[in-house]
Amino acid sequence: MKPYTPHEFKVLYVRECQPMTEVADTPERIAAYWRNNIPQADWYDPCKEAFVVIVLNTRRRIIGHNLVALGSLDTCPVVPREVFRPAVAASASAVILAHNHPSHDATPSEADIKVTRDLIRAGQLLKIEVLDHVVIGEATPDRPKAWFSLREAGHFSF
Repeated sequence: MKPYTPHEFKVLYVRECQPMTEVADTPERIAAYWRNNIPQADWYDPCKEAFVVIVLNTRRRIIGHNLVALGSLDTCPVVPREVFRPAVAASASAVILAHNHPSHDATPSEADIKVTRDLIRAGQLLKIEVLDHVVIGEATPDRPKAWFSLREAGHFSF
């Protein structure tokens, strides 16, 4: 019987993207990244929530993104293991969470806030910083921004 020879594999879970020359440090830039990359994906359906993790290097530039979960009209199951798997595989130092609301209202739900806090804690254990969670919607006369940043709203201080 021939002895087993181990093989080396490279597993990468992030979808490669055009390198971002700007630092991904504002919700506006993340929303622009979403508009330029996510709706073009073959899995994207604007009638369903899509939860994406955006993976960043130490210079806060985007390495890539990964679809974590594709949900239904108003819910999307998110598991920390699936959120941080691509970040660990790509040796990321930070991530930004993003998902859309099919209702086009970017206001976060209580579930959005809770999952964000859980993921911040999980990231702290892994030493991978969660920089923001951006909810994507559409601008209206009442809401001039087509996105909502949970960091800007103060949900990252607890």
